[in-house]
Amino acid sequence: MDAVSGRGDAVALTPPPWRYTLTEVPRGAAGVARLAAAYPSLRQAPRGRGQPVMLLPGLFNSDRSNVALWRYLASLGYAVEGWGLGRNLGQRAIGHDGARLFARVEAMAVRHGAPVTLVGVSLGGLMARIAAQRMPDLVARVVTISSPFAGPPTATRVWRAYQALSGARVEDPAVRALVEEAARPLPVPITAIWSASDGLVGGAICRGEDCDAVEVRSSHIWVQFNPEVWRAVAMALASRV
Repeated sequence: MDAVSGRGDAVALTPPPWRYTLTEVPRGAAGVARLAAAYPSLRQAPRGRGQPVMLLPGLFNSDRSNVALWRYLASLGYAVEGWGLGRNLGQRAIGHDGARLFARVEAMAVRHGAPVTLVGVSLGGLMARIAAQRMPDLVARVVTISSPFAGPPTATRVWRAYQALSGARVEDPAVRALVEEAARPLPVPITAIWSASDGLVGGAICRGEDCDAVEVRSSHIWVQFNPEVWRAVAMALASRV
């Protein structure tokens, strides 16, 4: 059984098939291309009432990578912000113990007088889960998008890139502790958006028993531009569960 996720399912311990990995870019581009045609129906999603939402980018990405999703959610009536910590370089960005991220979440909750919903893409989703573990009174909900929280980093095709960019080793005790913390059931509602054809992290480790799991057709690259993902995020934000 996987010591991180607690699952006995062997597929959770292996990276996704190469047939998906090698087609990531054209499939990601196809998802982006569908966005314009889907936008009119996306505008029919339930409206927000000014609830605070923070978007957390994926590995090596900054808030700019989420600008399109940001504008969409803002158009639905949510008070949307980025995480404001520059490029996501793992612990280099959030601080060794996550203190920089936690401070940002707390500040947003105080400004709005309400708990914050955290929407995290890939690595950003793991960080969102950790923040929810540490400060459940300040986090209303977590939405993860293609975030591999239910398996070890070595079950992805990006763990070496993570090591190079973050300066941390996946076998380091501090990293393992954060991965295990992200995998534990959350004390707040959680929606996990995942794809069976994800070519970098694999859908099997992007959902868990504590989640409302929503499957989409998507690559990993440019997943935050996929119209199915936008619809899933909008519906998750509108949920009262």
